[in-house]
Amino acid sequence: MSITASFRAFRIHNDAKGYRAGLEEMLIDDLSPGEVVIKVAHSSVNYKDALAGTGKGKILRQFPMNGGIDVAGYVVASTDPAIREGDAVLCTGSGLSETRDGGYAEYARLPAQWTIPLPAGMTLRDSMILGTAGFTAALSLYRMEQNEQHPAMGPVVVTGATGGVGSLAIAILSKAGYEAHAITGKIDEFDWLIGLGAKQCIARKELYWGQRPLETSRWAGAIDNVGSEMLAGLTRVIHPYGNIASCGLAAGHDLATTVMPFIIRGVSLLGIASAGTARPTRERIWELLASDWKPAQLDTVCTREVTLDTLADVFDPMLAGGSRGRTLVNIA
Repeated sequence: MSITASFRAFRIHNDAKGYRAGLEEMLIDDLSPGEVVIKVAHSSVNYKDALAGTGKGKILRQFPMNGGIDVAGYVVASTDPAIREGDAVLCTGSGLSETRDGGYAEYARLPAQWTIPLPAGMTLRDSMILGTAGFTAALSLYRMEQNEQHPAMGPVVVTGATGGVGSLAIAILSKAGYEAHAITGKIDEFDWLIGLGAKQCIARKELYWGQRPLETSRWAGAIDNVGSEMLAGLTRVIHPYGNIASCGLAAGHDLATTVMPFIIRGVSLLGIASAGTARPTRERIWELLASDWKPAQLDTVCTREVTLDTLADVFDPMLAGGSRGRTLVNIA
């Protein structure tokens, strides 16, 4: 299929005129190279997207480039025999909006290596409500279970619980049979979190970790989106042989702790780098998200829907901590 007409894209520049982003007309030949061209149906807004769209974080490694680290749609052209015209596909991370044009456009061109067929049991809309946030949350649990985490060990706590990764982690843990606890600074969202499956909600301001290298253990594991003092505190209160999945740094990238939790209690600290996940693992995670781990509350997690025209309006509120759950971008 030949696509000759121009289409709209949310494009980011950084040049002699300064850092700027907005809607532009472009052509297929202007896109980053790849074997698969899709007509985009949906994307989503992640914290990294807000940083990239405002210039408040160094996300893009080259310019100009279309924003959006998530994308889903229908194949309109492919030179890879395994991917056919009309197939529903998705792509998250994999260099989108970092080293190649992302999903904030009416068309996207993708490498076949990172183009994932939409799994049975999931719609394109579902896949982008999940997006990188849901993939990261699921990858966290997947890595924990590889390291022998299981529900009988006890509750798993999620920090930054009202964010995209946090809220989906609560829902995924609950679906997978775990007792999920939530830590958040937004006490007015406790009921919302309970609706996603949280069995207990803890206000961040009420936490006191203690100062000893090891304190009384409270949880069997944790999915941490916050980093810094929060992550350091968690290391002191996880049950023996529990796992902490570190997947965010909302409070900072520093970590002041001791080796005591690791060599006395056998606690494991697992790094979660979702963007570069190998394809076999990536496919397995999406299969789980379409079946055994698929949250029943996706429409509850999706708290806002925007279009390309209103996309930029959500960036600053997200960076200021003023959003909850997931923001879906409707492009088709």
